[in-house]
Amino acid sequence: MPYYTEEQIKQARLIDLMTYLQTYEPTELVHVRGNTWCLREHDSLKLSNGKWFWWSRGFGGTSALDYLIKVKGLPFIEAMDILTDKSRDFQLETLRIFNRDNSNTERKLLLPEKCGTNLEVIRYLTGRGIDREIIRDCINEGLLYESLPYHNCIFVGYDETGKAAYACYRATNGERIMGDAAGSEKRYAFRVESKGGSSRVLHTFESAVDLLSFATIMKMQTGNWRAEPMLSLGGVYAPSPNRPNMKIPAALDNALQNHPEVKTIALHLDNDYAGRSAAKSIAEQLQDRYEIRNEPPPSGKDCNDFLMIIRQRNRSRQMGAAGYEHPR
Repeated sequence: MPYYTEEQIKQARLIDLMTYLQTYEPTELVHVRGNTWCLREHDSLKLSNGKWFWWSRGFGGTSALDYLIKVKGLPFIEAMDILTDKSRDFQLETLRIFNRDNSNTERKLLLPEKCGTNLEVIRYLTGRGIDREIIRDCINEGLLYESLPYHNCIFVGYDETGKAAYACYRATNGERIMGDAAGSEKRYAFRVESKGGSSRVLHTFESAVDLLSFATIMKMQTGNWRAEPMLSLGGVYAPSPNRPNMKIPAALDNALQNHPEVKTIALHLDNDYAGRSAAKSIAEQLQDRYEIRNEPPPSGKDCNDFLMIIRQRNRSRQMGAAGYEHPR
């Protein structure tokens, strides 16, 4: 394994994100206004005055090293390899080829390689309280799979023709590593259609894990987890003070255009500032055309937190019924 000295790490941290992107990934840069830019892949990640901030995730930084680790999900050593001469020539040639092949307006989704099994994905998601049958259904329908070489969860979204057009990844090893696959079109974010139920109510969530958590709760409560369609927005961000109304998330806007039968939008966004602010902004912009139900989880930060609370309560009741007592 390569070893980097403190001086090498210090030098790598001096490389700002704008310089890195202009050199290696120029097609990722999209001009917003003035000296503000965003990323083509993550439009809520803004760059300005030498700093960057990913509004939908609530964190930022200054260096390209932070970006490669926190946004791209690279291990520290691999990120350092990219920013040092060790792999500079290889990276330059790889990115030249990538940028040349993707210089046209059509974006090509780069799906991670599939693993032969989905054992780590099932282990991770059931560990988050999500129902095993729901996981299996998503795998069988091509909505979810396990990737190589890192065994991440890959959640897939499809366009109107049934072609994969979006994918997001989430680490299964306990690290908070997540993001969208290169070439993803946010308007086709992860979605689960209804089966045998109504399409008049659209349930929306910040992430795929929250969506599956809500589906699990619905199965526990009613036995039918696909009565109504569910849509992940792929993250939200809080509106800025000088722009109180954020843009309607691309995934929601596209879903409403393609599904005129939707009459009600249920917002199951997070119990934090970004989630509450986004829900308020969406409601204010759409309430004249749709019934808006603002339904954040009753407790916990998000739908998965709430699911885990329900699971723990059920376990406690079962232990009590069996004659067990919690240690005091």
